[in-house]
Amino acid sequence: MTLRAPLAAALWLALAAAPGVAQETTAETTAGAAEAEADGTAGEGAAPGATQIPNTELSTGAPAAGAPETAVQTGPQIYVREEHGDWEVRCLDAPEGQEDPCQLYQRLSDQEGNPTADVNFFDLPDGGQVAGGATILTPLRTLLTAQVTITIDGGQPRRYPYSFCDAGGCYARLGFTAEDLQRFRRGASATVVVVPALAPDQPAELTMSLTGFTAGLAAVEVANQ
Repeated sequence: MTLRAPLAAALWLALAAAPGVAQETTAETTAGAAEAEADGTAGEGAAPGATQIPNTELSTGAPAAGAPETAVQTGPQIYVREEHGDWEVRCLDAPEGQEDPCQLYQRLSDQEGNPTADVNFFDLPDGGQVAGGATILTPLRTLLTAQVTITIDGGQPRRYPYSFCDAGGCYARLGFTAEDLQRFRRGASATVVVVPALAPDQPAELTMSLTGFTAGLAAVEVANQ
């Protein structure tokens, strides 16, 4: 492999400096240099007695089979289609001929103003017990066993478990009945409680504004029909 050349050169220098090896190395190198000078193959600018790595051991590489020769294509792009109060309707570019799927988005910050969680509400087909859903994304160092707690206008708290974590954070996937969604529509704000794993006695209480929620959810429902 071509990456071995620098390593081999470093090992050669280490061995040449070792007691008992230097004398043999010097003798062999001197003899080699004399032979190179005799047949005219010594490299220009090479120091007398220097060890040369033959060019035949170096590789310039070759295209890998099936490897793309152009730049890597980026995936579908997310764009903000419209805003309603404190919410954004975010959509994903779909293939031509398909409707762009959209969700209702808001970023939540902690008491010190640090972005702590992302909330995405989405629509579900009519007729089922669960009328809509949401995904809450929190940082990786979240206490998963504490789950996520949501309270609307100081009402009855509801707790939701986390589903999984990846490099981007930890995800709680929530399902809402039609009655649940009505509470969000009628509410002024909700409190989302997230517990950090390193400070379980200091839960982060995140305020989720419900200003614009009704119009935003209606826009998502229309977009996803």
